[in-house]
Amino acid sequence: MDGRIEIFTMIIENLFIKKFRDNFSKNINLSNYSWFNLGGNAEYFYKARDKNQLIEFLTEAKKNNINTTILGAGSNTLFRDNGVKGAVIKLGNNFSYMRLIDKNILDVGAATPDRKVADYAKNNSLKNLEFLSCIPGSIGGAIIMNSGCYENDISNILISIKAIDRKKLSEVEIKKEDINFSYRGNNLSKDLIIISAKFKGIIGKKEEIEKKQSHFIERKKFSQPSKIKTCGSTFKNLNKQKKAWMLIKEAGCENYREGDAMISQKHCNFFVNNGNAKSSDIENLIKKVKKRVLEKTGVNLELEIKIIGE
Repeated sequence: MDGRIEIFTMIIENLFIKKFRDNFSKNINLSNYSWFNLGGNAEYFYKARDKNQLIEFLTEAKKNNINTTILGAGSNTLFRDNGVKGAVIKLGNNFSYMRLIDKNILDVGAATPDRKVADYAKNNSLKNLEFLSCIPGSIGGAIIMNSGCYENDISNILISIKAIDRKKLSEVEIKKEDINFSYRGNNLSKDLIIISAKFKGIIGKKEEIEKKQSHFIERKKFSQPSKIKTCGSTFKNLNKQKKAWMLIKEAGCENYREGDAMISQKHCNFFVNNGNAKSSDIENLIKKVKKRVLEKTGVNLELEIKIIGE
């Protein structure tokens, strides 16, 4: 029986290799795709060239019962040590673009880095997008997370999204009014893969926009660590008054470690791979802090980062 399964698997793999050629790979190490620089292998890895090829790949994956996991920039993703079963999908370069479709409306590909959108808006004298310069990752992930900082978030500037529905295997467009956004989340179906979005800015003066953006960047540099292996805020804040880092500090967890995973001395909601950590070290550190905070404060912290894999 095992031999038959192995032969069937080889047939399926050869089909995908033949059909998707250079965009399809086996056993790709995911540590290169996470800002933690951690994780095991993806059973299969596929980089979508365009939306038509993405739909074609999803169709074949569905037909052959291959699970699919979408990957953005990896700025808030911890892959487990044993990797990910099925196919990890990453959007290719054709999904990274920006264009002005009206005086104050931007059409942006989901793989576009957030900071590039902030710069593009600034260069076109559009304000209210300055905060994106401080958001790590790409636009698709920012929408899924309803990312934000400094009293701003992505839902405030969004007009609509375009996505591929993994179940229906077709493209859909959804207006902001039809999405129920919440703090660091929304009610969008997990079956959707966002491929682009439209944003609305306000026409302003470039010098003022540049000044505000620079202020945000300096503020971030002062309060958050940089040039380290981290995925940013580990836990969600409760509200504007009660931040996750306050609760971690109140519970006395600032100096907690697990293996080579530690808590940043600059911002205790940032968990760090100090160089030789395993994904399990980060995950165990998360559990340890979460347990201690609950015991000391009665608050059950909710994860902001995503943990994926076996």
